[in-house]
Amino acid sequence: MAAHHQFDTVKRKWYHVKWFADSDTPRERRLIMKLDLLIVPYAFLAYWIKYIDQANLNNAYVAGLKEDLGFHGNELVQLQTLYTVGAVVGQIPFMFLFTYLPMHWTIPFLDIAWGFFTLAQYRANSFGQMAAFRFLIGWFEAAFYPAIHYIFGSWYRGDEISRRGGVFYTGLTLGTLTAGLIQSGASSRLEGVNGLAGWRWMYIICALVTIPVGILGYFILPGTPENPNTWFLKDEDVQIAKERLARVGHSVVHPKFKLGTLKSLANNWKFWALLMLDIFFWNGSLNYSAGGYLLWLKSLGRYSQSKVNELGTISPAIGIFYVLLICFISDLVVGPAWAITIAHVWNIIGLIILVIWKVPESALWFAFMTTYSSVAMSAVLYGWINAILGKSSAERSFAIVLLNTVAQSTTAWTQLLTFPTKEAPQFKKGYSFVLANAVCLIITAQFLNVALKRSK
Repeated sequence: MAAHHQFDTVKRKWYHVKWFADSDTPRERRLIMKLDLLIVPYAFLAYWIKYIDQANLNNAYVAGLKEDLGFHGNELVQLQTLYTVGAVVGQIPFMFLFTYLPMHWTIPFLDIAWGFFTLAQYRANSFGQMAAFRFLIGWFEAAFYPAIHYIFGSWYRGDEISRRGGVFYTGLTLGTLTAGLIQSGASSRLEGVNGLAGWRWMYIICALVTIPVGILGYFILPGTPENPNTWFLKDEDVQIAKERLARVGHSVVHPKFKLGTLKSLANNWKFWALLMLDIFFWNGSLNYSAGGYLLWLKSLGRYSQSKVNELGTISPAIGIFYVLLICFISDLVVGPAWAITIAHVWNIIGLIILVIWKVPESALWFAFMTTYSSVAMSAVLYGWINAILGKSSAERSFAIVLLNTVAQSTTAWTQLLTFPTKEAPQFKKGYSFVLANAVCLIITAQFLNVALKRSK
């Protein structure tokens, strides 16, 4: 196993926030900077767009979609679930394909396809049409997150991934924030233009932003060392990348996926521990995607549709700070297990208030402001997986997708059971369930951390 913090030859003080390790040579630093400029901005931009396209369902729902399509029951949570089902089913083929297909072709193709189905939503006139579009958006978005982390793990050491992943992951919070601002603007300025409701205009705007970003990926993404994109990378760059990874025991030979890989993973206790950790993570962060904050704002009855969407951007805006803080302290100060713990202790404080519910309104505002701490450690978790399973690229690619698929698939039914739209905005079952998972997540992370130290 490639240990997470064995890479620096000089012990660094906690306040020395450095982008490079002390042991990196000038040639390696030039390569890292080139990779950073190719991977991180594109990953951030594409994830930002992805979360505009994902979060806009909740924004559209409170901005007129509910009334226009005649929703009156649990349609919102059912559409959220269909998206999740699409995302789970769509990931399955990529467990096998990551080691076969060039990543700088795969990811842009998926990006462009989800852009087209995002656009299609503006034509939806029934629950059935909306359900089909949400499923297909989920299918084409499915492999993006594990694919980007597979690329990170192909070029970076374990102690470098979290902070790069953190910059990339701010796309989630910024995308959710931007979706609210786009819907707010569409509701106040485009309502009725060319006979279209404001929420329909939002889907048109989102698609017009998404598709060009997908096309850009064909030129920008560097691929992987075994299938590099030669637009910007030279043979010398690829060789340097392989050498620096080989020094820390990271695989530089990339075998294709075979059935024996599955057997090898099944016999690896670390894989099962990471699976439990990922399941607790997905279910311990349902509070950020359930739309509880927006539904609560709407239930107050004192804000217009555009104002509800505008206020809804505050929580994800604070989330940008959470993501960067947790990812940087993971790499530079405390390591992944304690970064996960810090993030979810803050999440738990907010969840306890939401479970109690009968508190002053200011306390509920505070609780909803903690929501995005639940997902702030996602890049830390997947960086940790890359480091723990770094010895085999076939195992790593399969594990990243399988862990993500299985963990996310559990939310397809847990969200449906615990966050029924009719119980909005209180969601007593939902917040209690998320609270229990957040506690289990912390316990599992600490157990894994101790077990890894002993196994060395």
